[in-house]
Amino acid sequence: MKQISLIILNFLLALITFGQTSQQPMKQLIKEDLHFAAQQYKFLMRQLPPDRMPRTYDSAKKELVTSNTRWWCSGFYPGTLWMLYAATKDSVIKKEAERRLTILEKEKSYTGSHDQGFKMFCSFGTAYQITKDPAYKEVIFAAAAALSTRYRPAIESIQSWDSNKNFKCPVIIDNMMNLELLEWVSKHGGDNKFNQIAVSHANTTMKNHYRPDYSSYHVVDYDLATGTVSRKLTHQGYADESAWARGQAWGLYGFTMMYRFTKDTSYLSQARNIAGFLLHHPNLPADKIPYWDFNAPDIPAAKRDASAGAIMASALLELAQYTKGKESKTYISVAEKILRTLSSPQYRSPLGANGGFLLEHSVGSIPQHSEVDVPLSYTDYYFVEALTRYRKWYL
Repeated sequence: MKQISLIILNFLLALITFGQTSQQPMKQLIKEDLHFAAQQYKFLMRQLPPDRMPRTYDSAKKELVTSNTRWWCSGFYPGTLWMLYAATKDSVIKKEAERRLTILEKEKSYTGSHDQGFKMFCSFGTAYQITKDPAYKEVIFAAAAALSTRYRPAIESIQSWDSNKNFKCPVIIDNMMNLELLEWVSKHGGDNKFNQIAVSHANTTMKNHYRPDYSSYHVVDYDLATGTVSRKLTHQGYADESAWARGQAWGLYGFTMMYRFTKDTSYLSQARNIAGFLLHHPNLPADKIPYWDFNAPDIPAAKRDASAGAIMASALLELAQYTKGKESKTYISVAEKILRTLSSPQYRSPLGANGGFLLEHSVGSIPQHSEVDVPLSYTDYYFVEALTRYRKWYL
């Protein structure tokens, strides 16, 4: 009886907290979120081995799951630390961010995957924007050079994964995110070939990844010998013709970012159309946190994906900068709704819990039974980025 009473009490407290979160001014919510994030990441850093990066948390085993620096997510933790340092000026967080960059730097010349942008720009790029340390800029330039080696002129795209038993020459929608590294280097004293590669890749993605309704395939597999599309399919989504939620968010963010650098209105139009697909989809929940796939067969019981929500929020806040009137206000309003939902007890971790991660309920890959309904480092990164963008642009 006592245990039942405690459950009811905790439920009521959660409802009260959610009500406060949904009503409080955004300035206060963001301030509280960033303060919480700084304290939570101090807890996380105490659990983390000196040569590893945080990946997720195994709640069943009650243990932190880590990765080496080669893992595609290895740049998100230091990147989040740098954003939190910028928000708090906390020297403990800065020292931890510097330590993690030290172990990550060796990956700057890695050419084995397309993830150099995720790894090296979300980390060193964020650090350089805050510190202007020229050593960080050198690392970013080296990473761009490494990424450019994966460009395949025959398909006018960057090859995402190496050829294997499942794919000939796969290009995934996620790869749009790594173009920021190339564009930034090209615009900050680097070779214009990086811009040319990024533009070529974006144009090919727009042509081959997108359906008439502006949803995206996850994977387009190419035949390098002929330069033609071999197959269009999924790897992490529900089905080849479904709309995998995080993939849609990657595309929204990626084309918005490409407009930022190039001012090519075709990219702005693409981003606006992707936003239209997402925001008007009948399967987008009222709280704006997507199911892991918009076509998951078990909706409304399907898993939600906080990572897709966080990426959408950050992308919409930038897209609102390039649009006007009601459209711009809609993007800001939806992003605000996402941030309020993610800040509620339903998604935001209690301090000192969840392995030190900020948010719960993300989905890595359901088809591979990998990282399902767990915290993820990139969810935290884009959540903090969205909070930072809202505070910078709309407060």
